[in-house]
Amino acid sequence: MTDGQPTLRVGLYPGTFDPITNGHLDIITRSARMMQRLVVGVAMNAGKGPLFPIEERVELVQAEMAEVSALTGTPIEVIPFSKLLIHFARDIGASVIVRGLRAVSDFDYEIQMAGLNYRLAPDVETIFLMASETHQFISSRFVKEIAALGGDISSFVPKLTLERTLHRTARRG
Repeated sequence: MTDGQPTLRVGLYPGTFDPITNGHLDIITRSARMMQRLVVGVAMNAGKGPLFPIEERVELVQAEMAEVSALTGTPIEVIPFSKLLIHFARDIGASVIVRGLRAVSDFDYEIQMAGLNYRLAPDVETIFLMASETHQFISSRFVKEIAALGGDISSFVPKLTLERTLHRTARRG
């Protein structure tokens, strides 16, 4: 509380979402239940050589948010960004950064990032959510590889993302 007014707990779930997976949706849904407002930050991250341009990644994430927001009762915004994560968090008023973990290898990287972010902005906390057991093996990178090689990705991504991913990987192949 500041000046007798409760502070709005704003969470930020950042990622490249190239493409968004059911694992991402699981983390978004679970973190939205803990926040009063959630921002899904779609990182530009051209260095990763994305399959989808930033505008389409934002569109695909937005396509899923109305349902998640209705389910959780939490307002969810999808915003692209290309700056330092902590600067983006401050710009949107986030006090919490949410990160999903699938395996120990994720934790090693994420704990380093959380430490650096804390050093830069000690008032912004990082929380980690373990992926649900049904989603621990899903990654955007594997989804793209499987799709490019003609495998079935329908259980890993939402319907619109499935259609767009199959279309894009067919054009590249």
